[in-house]
Amino acid sequence: MTYQQAMFLKESTVEVEGIPPQHTALERDFPAVVISKLATLESWRKEIHRPASHTHKWWAQRLGSVFRAVIIAAYSKDGNETLQRINSGLSLKNVRILDPFAGSGITIVEALKLGAYCAGVDINPVANLVQRQALQSWERNKLYALLKSVEGSSRHEIDSLYVDSNGYPVLYYFWVAQVDCPTCYVTTDLFSNYVFAKHTNSDRYPIAKAICSVCGSIEPVNLSNKRRGRCVNGHSLDILPPVSRQRFTCKNGHISRIIDALDGIPPKYKMYAKLVLEDSSKRYSVIDDFDIQLYKNAEKKLAEAKDILRPVGSLEWGYNTQQAIRWGFKRWEQFFNARQLYCLGVLGKAVRDLEDSPEREALCTLFSGVLEFNNLFCSFKGEGTGAVRHMFSHHILKPERTPLEAHPWGTHKSSGSFSTLFASRIIRAHEYKIDPHDLISQGHEIKRRKGISYPLTNHIDSWEVINCDAAILPYKKGSFDLIVTDPPYFDKVHYSELADFFHAWLRGIRPFTGYETNLPTTRSFGEVQDTDVSKFGDGLMKVLKESARVLRKEGMLIFSFHHVNIEVWREVVRALRGANLAITSIQPIKAELSNSSPKKGAKEPSNLDSIIVCRHYQNIDIQALPASPEAAVKVALRRLQALSNGGITVNRGDVRSVVTGSIMALTTLHNKLRADDQFVALANGLTESVCKEWG
Repeated sequence: MTYQQAMFLKESTVEVEGIPPQHTALERDFPAVVISKLATLESWRKEIHRPASHTHKWWAQRLGSVFRAVIIAAYSKDGNETLQRINSGLSLKNVRILDPFAGSGITIVEALKLGAYCAGVDINPVANLVQRQALQSWERNKLYALLKSVEGSSRHEIDSLYVDSNGYPVLYYFWVAQVDCPTCYVTTDLFSNYVFAKHTNSDRYPIAKAICSVCGSIEPVNLSNKRRGRCVNGHSLDILPPVSRQRFTCKNGHISRIIDALDGIPPKYKMYAKLVLEDSSKRYSVIDDFDIQLYKNAEKKLAEAKDILRPVGSLEWGYNTQQAIRWGFKRWEQFFNARQLYCLGVLGKAVRDLEDSPEREALCTLFSGVLEFNNLFCSFKGEGTGAVRHMFSHHILKPERTPLEAHPWGTHKSSGSFSTLFASRIIRAHEYKIDPHDLISQGHEIKRRKGISYPLTNHIDSWEVINCDAAILPYKKGSFDLIVTDPPYFDKVHYSELADFFHAWLRGIRPFTGYETNLPTTRSFGEVQDTDVSKFGDGLMKVLKESARVLRKEGMLIFSFHHVNIEVWREVVRALRGANLAITSIQPIKAELSNSSPKKGAKEPSNLDSIIVCRHYQNIDIQALPASPEAAVKVALRRLQALSNGGITVNRGDVRSVVTGSIMALTTLHNKLRADDQFVALANGLTESVCKEWG
């Protein structure tokens, strides 16, 4: 423990009572602008600023800076006190906090750092695994000892299959999907672009690599030139690729849909280039006979392997799996080529066979995380950054036409490998748990400060995480002072459908005693996510009712949410009314990274979340809250305008979500108001008017 930490534990802000005050900064003077600026910085590198909850992929991870501020504001009287406590710390040792949709563990990490007792519940076993890593204590020496053991059992075999004919390590193999024309049966390479390797900042570094569509040679091209010239054999490098959106043209001129040509069978794949590490330099090369034979050796090894780890199970039809299934990917093992299956199997076996311990569990989680960067749905991001674009960059299982095969163990130049992720995920998380840091605001600067949060390793008996349905909680009535959570987002990302990709391997590796290895899928009847809005509302109501039961009568339930669809808000307020909870405040705040792939494709992309503050209906001060839709709109606009004036981007989608939610919140406050068609029409009209004026 550092001197700063010791001083914090001794002299931190006076411990607060378990029950939140009647009127808090969350309901009145919430410093959303400052907190949004902290959150904006965090959003660019969440894994750097909050590494404990980023040891493994989970979806729609919220920002630790926001949830830390929300918890602190729930025990602060105004914005100034909130900011002072964000900068200097707060002790919540008498407080019990629950997150019924715990996800990657953001809430429970922030609660534990403030000294509270915290419990996290999630219906998905993969999420439960991620939460355990966020909170468990590890021994650094044992982590390295186990890494050395795994390396000794697997690395030589993996390295032997990722070399060129001169013995140099191959960092990446480049592949292209192939289909046969349904008319003439000619095979076509599904290149969308013959330039396959360029710098992420191609305006500044325009030299790239292209493959000749005729002879397969690799040529340097200057992207700043309109004409790319000819290859070494005289072929034009300006030939257009055969793929346009979802169709392709074979060399005989027949145009076909890719899905029709596949006819339910995954595409074939062809290696066409590799990136070799020669001493301290890297070289792009064409595929030669040695590379082809080496891959055949891997196929043979896979066929003869007896005890390696393998993925099991099939894909089930769903919102996020249907595209992969249409491309013919019906079993999880089809997401990997033969060399990947063999090498990951050897690596997974080495991890699986370690003796049980928290450190073994950490390496099991690390292995699962490596899968995200080593499969046929990955692609080349480019030079100048982490080279592997992981498979979930679009939040769906999107087949890749030009997949990238990376070295699974890795070298010092690798991206997304077991050895590099060990340092960037596991060791970074371990150091953070011992000596956590937080973002604070000083004047016009944002700084990182240590010594204002409890070490996570000091409170091993102050937390629990449970894999169960949050609609059936194993706690007594009134067990918690505060509930802070982030429910699933309606309709878009169905976490269990994506988590099954990891579960297919985790079933065989059994990361900890109690992990559900017999379940064929992580999908569950009790999931709140659904494409049907009323079923989404029904599921949410069940969890909110149970949350209200375990919440003390004077306690607060707080959750983040956003949606532009008023019917979704209608279901949210219906669920709250069913749980006898009333919304006392809606505070707009910075959300996750605003330029993520799903948001880029949205009609009205969001930059903000809404922090929804609720209390038991019997314990609200109705006189202090808006009495009409017009009054609710004024409060919402004042808060949105403050963010905009403070330099925080406020999009029209943000205005629509916050204003809609603020109006609909009235139906949880006033018994005479119902979220019926007439009220929804009124809310829609007011929201459209505000959005038009906002521009």
